[in-house]
Amino acid sequence: MYSKNGAIKLARSVFKSIERQSLVSWNSMISCCSLNGFLDDAWELFDSMVASGIKPDLVTWNSLLSGYSRFGYDHEVFKLLRMILMEGLRLNSSSITSVLRTVTNSGLIKHGKEIHGYVARHGFGSNIYVGTSLVDMYIKCRNLSNAQRVFDTLKNRNALTWNSLISGYAHEGLHDEALDLLQQMEMEDFQPDLTTWNGLISGYSMKRMSMQAMLLIRQIKANGLKPNVVSWTALISGCCHNGDYEDALFFFTQMQKERVEPNSVTVASLLRACSGLALLKKGTELHCFAMRKGFDTDIFVTTALIDLYSKSGGLKNAYRVFLMIANRNLASWNAMMMGFAAHGRGKEAILLFEEMCRLGVMPDGITFTALLSGCRHSGLINEGWKYFDEMKNSYKVTPTLEHYTCMVDLLARGGYLDEAMDFIQGMPFEPDASVWGAILGGCRIHKNIEFAETAAKNLFRLEPYNSANYLLMMSLYAYENRWEHAENIKIAMNARGVRSRAGWSWIQIDQTIHVFEVDGEKPHPEIGEIYYELYRLISEFRKLGYVPDTSCIFHNVGQEEKEKMLMSHTEKLAITYGLINTDKSAAIRVIKNTRVCNDCHNTAKFVSRICGREILLRDAARFHRFVDGKCSCNDYW
Repeated sequence: MYSKNGAIKLARSVFKSIERQSLVSWNSMISCCSLNGFLDDAWELFDSMVASGIKPDLVTWNSLLSGYSRFGYDHEVFKLLRMILMEGLRLNSSSITSVLRTVTNSGLIKHGKEIHGYVARHGFGSNIYVGTSLVDMYIKCRNLSNAQRVFDTLKNRNALTWNSLISGYAHEGLHDEALDLLQQMEMEDFQPDLTTWNGLISGYSMKRMSMQAMLLIRQIKANGLKPNVVSWTALISGCCHNGDYEDALFFFTQMQKERVEPNSVTVASLLRACSGLALLKKGTELHCFAMRKGFDTDIFVTTALIDLYSKSGGLKNAYRVFLMIANRNLASWNAMMMGFAAHGRGKEAILLFEEMCRLGVMPDGITFTALLSGCRHSGLINEGWKYFDEMKNSYKVTPTLEHYTCMVDLLARGGYLDEAMDFIQGMPFEPDASVWGAILGGCRIHKNIEFAETAAKNLFRLEPYNSANYLLMMSLYAYENRWEHAENIKIAMNARGVRSRAGWSWIQIDQTIHVFEVDGEKPHPEIGEIYYELYRLISEFRKLGYVPDTSCIFHNVGQEEKEKMLMSHTEKLAITYGLINTDKSAAIRVIKNTRVCNDCHNTAKFVSRICGREILLRDAARFHRFVDGKCSCNDYW
């Protein structure tokens, strides 16, 4: 009773009051500590038990095994398994299911197959719990054929076995097969329960079939069941997984209409949607809701909050949330480092990394992506080299193509284009579009036509329909007044049927999002007033030293026409609309789907200085915070 309630101190008190502790009482106490996460205490008890002359049995070992498996200590589980076998003990179904749970969570299918062999050799094949665990393990490790094989050999199946296999087929996108299994399940007198339906909903939603998933929710009702929070969360999480953030928020509205209360997983998913759309107000509302419900201590919610505030320009709030986390895991450290990196705060990312390592948290590949991103957005070339070397040599993290791309970008942005090209030659990977895109981006900054042409040639081969590469090359030629070359790029675009990506910027005023599009079919209803104010501002800025930067205009037209074209850039329109419609003390937050051009960047500086407004601009590359005529990127973007 005490164990189940987690009252460890009380359980210890009762245990100590026993005059002669038996094997059963020792096992109860070890199980109590282990299952409640007090694993060090469990080991101390184990050692004391051995010292008292009582030999551990399989129940003792299974208690430890179950605790380490439950709390995700994969390495320790396999170490314990070896110790059990060395003791000459034979595993039972409890031991096997604990180990299989670890294999399932870690994806170490090689070990799972070894356990499967042990199961076959020692006659556990007919055990329904072991069989179900094997099916689930193969499903989670994405080995559907083996899962089906194990399922077919099971003489006795239960609802869990059916649910696991049906969910597996659904998550692999084999929806017809999943529905066939559903019919089979019913024919064998197993009624689908909410777990069955929720597995299907999750599978459909993860494969971008959210409307079909919504139909399944209706089907649940038709079958006399009530969709629960897991049903709706599966739908919402799937949308977020695919970047369909608006759909996620729509389904949340439907969930509220059904009066289903969200849980911490729902909130974490919704915060991710708000983060993707940079909906700070909606995200803040969810933060308040999480605090009321006590979800603000959930590590997934807090990590999502760090991501939300970082991507919405509220880096201080992100850091405030980070500092409030009592037990930070690697994901929360990584999220905060990513936040610093996106804002060009590379030195802060490095300090955070060093603090994390001092506290004994081991970095992974994502950590080094964040760290190297911070270096490249801050021009920290020496530091970038240092951590790239350390990840391999000191931390034994194998660099992926993403890490190599960060290094290429770091060198190219810093003007070390020769070194960047040499680095590419020495990579253990074939350079992809992201690598050549980094070179082209560096060439844009440093106006290097020769390397730009090499990068563009590869990009046109790898991404023949990505208009951004063509347009960037055209702007480089235009800057050098090589109009014939720019025209040839345009001809090549037309010949391939490449259409320019629609550029847009948006700003949220109260609860309404105002979108400004390049060549939008429906101009903003207040566009006349916006242009009037923008022209007035530009006229004032000229008197104070503003000079239009037309280097991003690749049309062979006169200077006056180029300057006119600059006025229609969407971020200028969004910022101006913010000036007109927000309080003078409020920050102006603008989201843009492509990289901000030099002229708009310069204009935002003037707005922040002359109008005394803070401007937070999130473009395709990073965050820009304009205050008093200066940008947080230090003109390094």
